[in-house]
Amino acid sequence: MSRRGFLGGLLGGAAAGGANAKEGEPDRALIPDYDKWQLSDEEWKERLTDAQYRVLRKEDTERPGSSPLDDEKRDGIFACAGCGLELFKSDTKYDSGTGWPSFFDYIPNTLGFKTDYKIIVPRLEYHCARCGGHQGHRFDDGPLDATGKRYCNNGVALTFIPAAG
Repeated sequence: MSRRGFLGGLLGGAAAGGANAKEGEPDRALIPDYDKWQLSDEEWKERLTDAQYRVLRKEDTERPGSSPLDDEKRDGIFACAGCGLELFKSDTKYDSGTGWPSFFDYIPNTLGFKTDYKIIVPRLEYHCARCGGHQGHRFDDGPLDATGKRYCNNGVALTFIPAAG
């Protein structure tokens, strides 16, 4: 299924009150420049590095410990490397010990979700709500004093924007 089809079905199901709506599915009308980021596969190949393309467009996973963003501790925003949509605030990042950047919450209206059965055991996969770029998986083993959720993200799927000043 194409990213466009994935997001259209995902967002359409949420609007109709489908099962995905429980995950706080984004309202496409509130996503800036949504239509601008519905690119062809060839356009994505031209825009992204090989590693970014494999993760964002083909749902690959980078090696744990390979991203410098896992150690990023400055104030700022983590945005989608595909389209620049701001996904996570630095104050929601924590060290999960997994080797991937991890967050306990996300910026509302920025992620779409689907169930992934690639390893047979179902996992909740999440994507950038604007461009459909695969980011990672959400688990229920995050900090209990926060949301209890762990958004385990591929670092190559993110860019970091340091806070001003």
